[in-house]
Amino acid sequence: MQALRFHQFGKPLEVLRLEELELPPLKQNEVCLKMLAAPVNPADLNLIEGTYGVKPPLPSTPGIEGCGEVVESTSPDFAPGDRAIILRRAGSWASHVQIDAASLFKLPSGLDPAQAAMLKVNPATAWRLLTGFGMPEKESWVVQNAANSAVGRCVIVLAKQLGLHTINLVRRAELVGELEALGADVVALDDDVAVAAHGDKAPVLAFNCVGGESALRLMNLLAPGGTHITFGAMARRPLNVPNGLLIFKNLNLRGLWITKWIEAASSEEIREVYGRLATSGLHMPVDRLVPLANYPEALEALASPERNGKVLLVP
Repeated sequence: MQALRFHQFGKPLEVLRLEELELPPLKQNEVCLKMLAAPVNPADLNLIEGTYGVKPPLPSTPGIEGCGEVVESTSPDFAPGDRAIILRRAGSWASHVQIDAASLFKLPSGLDPAQAAMLKVNPATAWRLLTGFGMPEKESWVVQNAANSAVGRCVIVLAKQLGLHTINLVRRAELVGELEALGADVVALDDDVAVAAHGDKAPVLAFNCVGGESALRLMNLLAPGGTHITFGAMARRPLNVPNGLLIFKNLNLRGLWITKWIEAASSEEIREVYGRLATSGLHMPVDRLVPLANYPEALEALASPERNGKVLLVP
């Protein structure tokens, strides 16, 4: 097998190497997947840099999600030819992955491998944002920043399916029509001080993956008693919470890391959520598919301001 590995933390282009490795014999209840696609996520880069929430033992292979086809199995739940996604970090930036069957979700037939490879993180994050902090009543409103992100697009589609309305803050005016076509009810520029939601349109939930002033704008838009959930920090700035928003609006400030939910959720809940997401019709834009051996291209593409969608590593 081939795998991208790093033996020390540092800049990805400097520390990553494509290495040849031997696949060990399968243990009981393990599955060997031939990888079909694996996204390059910002969290993967943070892991390589040593700045993520956890540090893996070294040497390590990045890749927090991906889709593969079973080539060998000692589990009664998987047979050669089945396709599955990885639910726990197992180093998906590789030609093959061997993993315990309990860490996989078997996919329904006919799902595009590139779309399936992106199911674990962003769609599940969107689902938990919408349903994991008290299910809003139908026709309620939610608000989010970075609405053109992969999570943001999933929120728009899933909210519509749940009977909820969305206010979506973006940085570029040319994104308005694109998000409206997805089903967004309101799209506005993030720094537009005129954006307001009153009365029955005051959001009960706010989803923040930016931080700083953008996060504060979400708090100001929330209805009294609303819940503000942070799941990212793109601006690398902390939350500044005025005392009055806590005292007079009684806002709830929460956080979400989808990895922790996956670790704590029951197998029944995992099957239910990912089964729903796999058949929800979600379609996330893909910028390019890059062969594993050409990984520097994938890393450079991730940082490109012209990128329009996810970058995925493929065989």
